[in-house]
Amino acid sequence: MTRSDQDSWDLASSVGATATMVAAARALASEATNPIIDDPFAAPLVRAVGLDFFRRLVDGEVVPEGSEDGERDLQLETDSIAVRTRFFDDFFLNAARDGIRQAVILAAGLDARAYRLSWPPGSVVYEVDQPQVVDFKSTAMSKLGATPTADRRTVSIDLREDWPDASRRSGFDAGQPTSWSAEGLLMYLPPEAQDRLFDSITGLSAPGSRLATEFHGDAGRTMSERARQFNERWAKVGCDIDLSGLFFDGERSDVVDYLTGAGWQVSTRPRRELFADYGLVYPDDEESQLRNIVAVTATLR
Repeated sequence: MTRSDQDSWDLASSVGATATMVAAARALASEATNPIIDDPFAAPLVRAVGLDFFRRLVDGEVVPEGSEDGERDLQLETDSIAVRTRFFDDFFLNAARDGIRQAVILAAGLDARAYRLSWPPGSVVYEVDQPQVVDFKSTAMSKLGATPTADRRTVSIDLREDWPDASRRSGFDAGQPTSWSAEGLLMYLPPEAQDRLFDSITGLSAPGSRLATEFHGDAGRTMSERARQFNERWAKVGCDIDLSGLFFDGERSDVVDYLTGAGWQVSTRPRRELFADYGLVYPDDEESQLRNIVAVTATLR
């Protein structure tokens, strides 16, 4: 899978396939002995997409044969996605608890928060993603008989296009505080598009708005190197889909510095601490791909 500046995808190709992969991991995490998340829609959505490997994974048909590394990598991927999911779940629920009634999920993919979280009355949740992705999920959730727990509004557009205008046309109110998520997203954007994304969020945000995202602080490796390692981990599990070539190389702005300069009050926590918060064991491995991942929350002054 090779990226270009104007590429597009559905949930069975390119970046969309990683959304299906993440949903498969959420499905496995939801079935854990002591789950830290509960996503009853993840497995049905993965089955609806129809990618054979991920369908077999959620149906318990994939066992890394004779490979301790494969089993360990699968558990690590599942735990990592569970921790990330819980972090963003808590972010939205805490923002809603504090009175923020407008939420935006950027690159929503197969995210089901508009259906599975307990949103307070009056909450509006915007989901922004590629048209094919939005249409597929809306149709699949309708077939499942799922009902949103908030006023769900979709914005069918690529984030490299004028999504702020499209959001306003869908009813987004820039005059009220908003909770924003950019989850598992930044590495799939060219460096300049990452900056534009945060500029657009800032321009649409009223004071008191909140943002949750994450970044990988390992500046010593290129995005293509991370993509290769990412692909190798899933290959150990038995994944026959090429997930390399999805990340954009190039020097990127430091997320914390960029947001601070734009007027946000920023706090960070390493992924290691989140594992401990949620009762999971962080991999004691200096080569772990998780070692430099930082969760970011910010409030606009």
